[in-house]
Amino acid sequence: MPYVYAGRLLQLDLVEGRWSDLPITEDQVQQWALGSGLAARMFYDIMDPALDAFDPRSPLLIFNGLLSGTFAPTGCRSSFCGRSPLTGIWNEANLGSHWGAELRFAGYDGLIITGRAREPVYLWIDGINGTIELRPAQHLWGTDHYETSERLLAETDGRAKVASIGQAGENLVRFANVMRGGPSHARTAGRGGMGAVMGSKNLKAIVVRGKNRPEYVDFKDFNQFVRETNAWLKDNSVALSKLGTAGGVPTTERTGDIPLKNWFEGAWPEGTSKISGQVIHETIWVKHTFCFACPIGCGKEVEVKEGPYKMHGHGPEYETLAGFGGNLKNDNLDSIAKINDLCNRYGLDTISTSATIAFAMEAFEKGYITRADTGGVELVFGNEDAIIDTIHKIAYRQGIGELLADGTRAAAQKLGGDAWTFAVHVKGMEVPYHDPRAFVSMAINYATSSRGACHLEALTYWNGLGIPQPGLGYPDALDRFGSEPYQAKLCYDWQNYMATYNPLGLCKFIFKGSVGPDTVAEFLNKALGWNWKTEDVMRLGERLFNLKRLINMRYGISRKDDILPPRLLSHARPDGGAADILPDLNKMLPWYYELRGWDDQGFPMPERLIALGLGEFADGSGR
Repeated sequence: MPYVYAGRLLQLDLVEGRWSDLPITEDQVQQWALGSGLAARMFYDIMDPALDAFDPRSPLLIFNGLLSGTFAPTGCRSSFCGRSPLTGIWNEANLGSHWGAELRFAGYDGLIITGRAREPVYLWIDGINGTIELRPAQHLWGTDHYETSERLLAETDGRAKVASIGQAGENLVRFANVMRGGPSHARTAGRGGMGAVMGSKNLKAIVVRGKNRPEYVDFKDFNQFVRETNAWLKDNSVALSKLGTAGGVPTTERTGDIPLKNWFEGAWPEGTSKISGQVIHETIWVKHTFCFACPIGCGKEVEVKEGPYKMHGHGPEYETLAGFGGNLKNDNLDSIAKINDLCNRYGLDTISTSATIAFAMEAFEKGYITRADTGGVELVFGNEDAIIDTIHKIAYRQGIGELLADGTRAAAQKLGGDAWTFAVHVKGMEVPYHDPRAFVSMAINYATSSRGACHLEALTYWNGLGIPQPGLGYPDALDRFGSEPYQAKLCYDWQNYMATYNPLGLCKFIFKGSVGPDTVAEFLNKALGWNWKTEDVMRLGERLFNLKRLINMRYGISRKDDILPPRLLSHARPDGGAADILPDLNKMLPWYYELRGWDDQGFPMPERLIALGLGEFADGSGR
C-alpha cells in the first residue's frame, strides 16, 4: 500500500551509542495520528513521573506530523516532546521549516532518544546512503546555532537539514530552544525548554538528508485538491503574506491585547506605531521566506544596515515584538531585530526570555534586584542595551542570568516576598502575548492548556477579531469580554481542533486562511484513502487533549493548577481597548469542565474517556 508516512521510528540510546528501528502500525496512526499525538501515547507508557526532565533516563520524542513531507499546505512540522524542564509537565514544542520533511525523506517519522552521551555528539541520519552515525561534537560545543549549522553542512552534506541547540541549550537554560535554518529563515521548537533537554543529553544537533518522497493513494486527486486549497489560502492570507505576524501589532494595541510593562499598562499607541510589521516592511524588510510546502510565506528577512544594532537575518515575529517591545516598553525597532537575532543564535525562546526580563525589570523597580545584582546595569523598562546585556547573561548563566535562566516562577520563588504577584506564568510557562483581559475565552485556555500558558492551543482571540472560522459553527465574532457559557464552549472547540495540527504536521496559520476541519479531513482522505469527516478530526483532537491531561495528572496537575497569575485576574488594564476588564475564571471554569466531561477537580471522568477511545485509562490509576 502507498505510504504517506514512513512507518518507522528511530530509537536511540545515547549511553550505549546504539539505535534500532521501531515500526508504526496503521491502527496506531488511525488512533493517535503522528507528531505529538503518537508521541503522547508512547510517552505515557514510558514516562516515570519521578524523573527530572534532565535525568538521562527521561525520554525526548521528536515526531513528525502525519502529513509532514507531503505537499499538503504547510505539511512540514515536527514536535519535540517530553517533560519540560521549565514547567515540570508535558511539553510539545513545534518546529516548522524544512527539517521535518527531510526526516521523512530519510525514511523516519520520528526519534525516541534516551540517555546521555559521555561527550558532546551530533546525530547524522544519511538517508542517501542509508547510514546513521553518532559523531563527536566537542568542536561545536560553545558555538551558536548558525555557526553550528554552517559547520555541520560542510561536514555532512550541503543539502542536509540541521536542527541544533545554541549556548542556551548547552547551559541548560530552562526555556532554551531547538533551532532550525540559517539567519535568513530561522525557525524554532520554541517553548518549554526542549533545547535544554537536548543539552542535558550532550546532543548538539540532529542532521538529516533523504531522498524518498511520500507515496499517495491517488497522486492526481491529492495534487488537484492541494492546488485548489493553496489558491484560496493565498487569497485569504494576503496581509499575513505581506507583513507576517508582525502586521498584527497595531490591532493588538487597539484592542488592548498587547502586553505593556509586564502586563501592567493599558495603551501605548505612540510606541507600538514604531515597531509594527508595517514599519518593518517600509524600513528593514528584505524579502519573504517560506517553510516547506507553504503557500503563505509569513517569514521575513530583514537588515539593519548601520548603527549599534546592525544585523542581517530573520525578522522579529509578533510575539517577539510584543515581548521585547510592548512588554519591555522598548520602541527601538532596530534593537528588537538585533535582539531577535541574538535569541536565535543562542537558542532562546523569545516569549519566555522577554517575559523573564520584564519580571526582572519590575523586580529592579521594586528593589528586589539591585545594581549589585546586575553588575551595575540599570535594568529599567525601555533600556534596550540592558535587555541585550541580560540576554547574554541568561544564555551563559552569568550574574543575574543565573537567577533568570530558570524562568519567572523559579526567580520569584528565590526572590521571595511579593515577587510572585508580578510573575506572569501559568504552571511555570510564561504567558504568551495575547491578553485574556482583552479576549476572555483565552483565560480558560491559558488555565487549562496542556503545556501551561499557550495561545496556540486555542486561538480563540481570532474569533474576537472577526476572523472567519469555517467548520466550527460560530459567527465570525462573539463578544470578546462577556464571561458567559459560550466562552467556555469556544475554548473547548478551538482546543479540540488545534490539538490535531501538531499530530498532523500542519501549521495553524492555515486556519487563518479559512481551512476548517472539513478541509483537514479531505487532506487525510485524499492522501491516505481514509473516509474521515469533520467529526472524526474533532474527536481526534479531543482524544489527544484528554490524553495529555492524563499525563499531567501523573505529574500532580489538577483544578488547583488551572489558574491565572494575579496580574491577569485582579489587575485591570487602566486604559486602552480592554480597559477595566477582568476574566471571571471561577465562573467560567465549571462550564468548561462540564463540556470536557471532567469532574470538579479537573480529572476526566471514565465515561468520557471510554467514549473517546481512552477506555484503557478509565480506571483512574493516573491520578
